[in-house]
Amino acid sequence: MEGALMFAREAKPGDVAIAPLVYLVDDDEDFREEMVAGLTRLGLNVQGFGSAAALYRAYAGMPCEIVVLDIGLQDEDGLSIATHMRASQPVGIIMATARGSINDRVTGLEKGADAYLVKPIDVRELAATVVALHNRVAKNRKLPVPPKSPQWALVEGGWTLVDGLGHHLRLTVSEQRLMGCLFRARGNTVERSALVEAMGADVYDFNYTHLDTIVSRLRRRAKKLNMVLPLHAIRGQGFTFAE
Repeated sequence: MEGALMFAREAKPGDVAIAPLVYLVDDDEDFREEMVAGLTRLGLNVQGFGSAAALYRAYAGMPCEIVVLDIGLQDEDGLSIATHMRASQPVGIIMATARGSINDRVTGLEKGADAYLVKPIDVRELAATVVALHNRVAKNRKLPVPPKSPQWALVEGGWTLVDGLGHHLRLTVSEQRLMGCLFRARGNTVERSALVEAMGADVYDFNYTHLDTIVSRLRRRAKKLNMVLPLHAIRGQGFTFAE
C-alpha cells in the first residue's frame, strides 16, 4: 500500500514523528484487531480501543492526531464522541461504521467527521483515508506549535472552576458538589447514583433527569465563557471528567 508505507520510506535522520498517532475505537473485537494489525503492517501508528471511556483515558494521556470511530458503541454514541472532540481538540475524525444510509452519512459529516466509511471496509481503503486526512491537516497547519492545553482546577474552596487559560466559572451548590465528586475520580467514570449522593440527594427518591439538566446547564454556562468542559456522559453508567 504505497500511500501508508510512505511514512516509513520517507523518514529522514532527525525525524521525530514518522506517522500520525491513530486511535481506532470499535467494540467489535474481531474488526478492531483486524484493522489495527493491518494498518500497523502498512506503516501506521495505531492503537485500538473497545469503548469511549478507554478512548478518553488514552487521549488524556497522549492525544492522537486521527481517531477512527464506530457509531454504535456500547457506552457512548460515536457521533457524540465526534462532537465533543471536534469542539475541544484539533483532531482528524474518520467514521467507520455499518450505518450506510445517506442520512447517516450526512449526519456523520455534520457532527464533525472528516471522512465517512461504511463497513465492510478494506484495510487499504482505511489506510489511504488516514494518510490523505493526515496530509490535508498537515498542509493546512501553519505552525507546528501545539495549542495550549487547559489545566482544569477547582479553586476558592471548590466554588470556582478554572481552565488555566484565564477563564473562571463560579459554581452553584449542586455544581460544586457534582464537580468535586468528578474531580476526586478524575479520568474515571462516576456512577450516576454516586453523583446524586454527592449532591446530598436521596438516590432512591431522585429524578435522574434532573442530573442531566444540571450537567447541561453547567456546560452551557461554561460555553458562554469560552470554556469547553471535558465532561462526558457514559451511557448506562454515569459521567467522567477526562482532560
